[in-house]
Amino acid sequence: MATDPNPIPTSKSEADQIAKQNPSVLLQDDEELRKVFERFDANGDGKISISELDAVLTSLTLKSAIPLEELRSVMDDLDSDKDGYINIDEFAAFCKKPMASDEAGAAELRDAFDLYDQDRNGLISQSELHLVLNRLGISCSKEDCQKMINSVDSDGDGNVNFEEFRKMMTDNSKSKAAQQNGTAAAAP
Repeated sequence: MATDPNPIPTSKSEADQIAKQNPSVLLQDDEELRKVFERFDANGDGKISISELDAVLTSLTLKSAIPLEELRSVMDDLDSDKDGYINIDEFAAFCKKPMASDEAGAAELRDAFDLYDQDRNGLISQSELHLVLNRLGISCSKEDCQKMINSVDSDGDGNVNFEEFRKMMTDNSKSKAAQQNGTAAAAP
């Protein structure tokens, strides 16, 4: 596998960054969620093992290996039935949980944004979105990625900055919570 000339630098552990981020905006649709789960579940046995988790996190973070203790930490966080695997229900629960609005939630948002902002210029471009979605196993054309960006690009620069990303993620969480409660979300 070729290495990317722009590896993702972070001050936190790479596995922690992936585990703590919340891809809920992209994975609300059950079909998309299943596709991403199947990308992680390489052998198709219906559960994600620690070695399968390692393979996907390594490809997303562009690192040669994720330390075993970090992988175990991710497994501990997601494996709610403690059987040593992540099943589709545990994966879905993680992907669909609302973003927190506290300080920890702000850090999660920044980590999620940084995963997409591969060149660290403070913007998510169409090509960066396309690259990350494809690594997650979500087939999406560059044109579709640009449409996604345009839907949240309030300053019209053709990219998503952190404020636009934050608004999109927090509005999505409010909307999702309202749907679960059977009410309409309040407009911002």
